[in-house]
Amino acid sequence: MRRLIIFRHAKAVPHGAAPDFDRALAERGLADAAGTGRYLAEEHLLPDVALVSPSLRTRQTWAQAALAVGETPVVTDERIYEALPDDLLAVVRAADPKARTAVLVGHNPGMAEFARALAGHGDRYAFSRLRGGFPTSAIAVLDFPVDEWSEISFGKGRLDRFVTPGSAED
Repeated sequence: MRRLIIFRHAKAVPHGAAPDFDRALAERGLADAAGTGRYLAEEHLLPDVALVSPSLRTRQTWAQAALAVGETPVVTDERIYEALPDDLLAVVRAADPKARTAVLVGHNPGMAEFARALAGHGDRYAFSRLRGGFPTSAIAVLDFPVDEWSEISFGKGRLDRFVTPGSAED
């Protein structure tokens, strides 16, 4: 079994405040990323590896979440920035084979499309929420009945949950 946590970066400063790649997290983003990290820790959703886009806002998102999750090896991968689902699948398939749980921290629209493409079955309420959008700091947790990351494919994941900053507090 492999578990993938798809984590959209937290709220960043507006476009135009800096070049897109260098946009930092807004104050709300810092708080939301920390809250998502606390949720991951409380739910024992602890990744063995973090696959992170090299943009400033994604690196800051994971750094805030990791304060609650604990030290996790980080792999920064340029393919995650502005990625399409096929690009993200290639990143995940290349994850450390020793890792049973990975978190992928990236950007929309790729993250939402990737989560929807991977999920073949699972919690119907999570599916409903996922179809409604993938806001900043949201996570989709998918399980795959495979032995290796390289075996993950579209439509084969079980959507365990979809959590947004607002729903994590409920």
